[in-house]
Amino acid sequence: MPELPADLGSQVEAALREDIGGGDVTAVLVPAAQQVRGATVTREGGVLCGRAWADETFRRLDSRVRLDWRADDGARLEPAQVIFDISGPARAVLSGERTALNFLQLLSATATVTRSFVDAVAGTGCRILDTRKTLPGLRSAQKYAVRCGGGDNHRMGLYDRVLIKENHIAAAGSITAAIAAARSSAPGITVEVEVESLTELEEALSAKPDVVMLDEFSLRDLQAAVTLNRARGGHAKLEASGSVTLESVRAVAATGVDYVSVGSLTKHVHALDLSMRLSFGGG
Repeated sequence: MPELPADLGSQVEAALREDIGGGDVTAVLVPAAQQVRGATVTREGGVLCGRAWADETFRRLDSRVRLDWRADDGARLEPAQVIFDISGPARAVLSGERTALNFLQLLSATATVTRSFVDAVAGTGCRILDTRKTLPGLRSAQKYAVRCGGGDNHRMGLYDRVLIKENHIAAAGSITAAIAAARSSAPGITVEVEVESLTELEEALSAKPDVVMLDEFSLRDLQAAVTLNRARGGHAKLEASGSVTLESVRAVAATGVDYVSVGSLTKHVHALDLSMRLSFGGG
C-alpha cells in the first residue's frame, strides 16, 4: 500500500472541527448509553480509498467505535458491496458518519477515475500522473488516492520540483537560460520545462532538462517529439499534458511518451456513492 500522508491527522481534525464545532447538538438527543451497529455499502462500482481517514475520524471521537473492514484501499468494489461493519456508542457513530463518508467518497472517487485512466493505457508503458489541481488542504490525501488507483504523483508542491512554464521562460529570457538558472539555484532537484512547439522542444533538449512537458501537442507532434528525443539520446522523459480525456488517453500514450498528466483526476471529482446503514440496540 502507498505510504499514508503525514498530515492525515490534521486533515481529520480540521474536518471534525468544521462539522462539529462546539458540539453535535443533534446527537445529544440519543441516550448516552445507546449502542449501534451497521455497515457501509457502496451503491456503485469503484476503487476503495480512505480507510485510514475513516478510522481516524472515529478514533478521535470515541475509541470504542469499531470498524471491521472488508476491503483494502486500492480494491475494486462492486455495487451493493459492504465496505466495513461498524459498532459502538451511537453518539460517536452519528457524529462521525458524515465526516468519515466525505473522506471515503472523495478519495475513492479519485482512486476510481485514476484506475480508469491507468487501465486505458495498460500495455503502453506510459504512466498516468496527477497535477496540483487539488482541493485546498487535501492535496496529500488526493495524491495518496491517485497512488491507490495505480497512478503516479507529479510534484507535491512548488518546493520539490522545478517546473518552468511560459512566464518563467519570458522572465529568464529563453528556455536555455531558464534551465541553466534552475540547475544553479536548485541543484539536485528535478527540472522540468513546458514547451508548446517542436521548435521549443529542440531548444529544451539541448539544455538537458530531466523532463519536458509537451503542452497541447497533436498526436502527430507527440510522435515527432518522441522521435526527436530518441535521436538526441533519449535523456529526457516526455510528459504529454493538456485536454487529455479518458477517450483520448490511449492514443496519446501510444505515441511513446513516458507520462500523461491529467488534472481531472483530482479536479473533476464525482463522489463515489456510499451509504451507512445503522440499527440501534440497548446500552
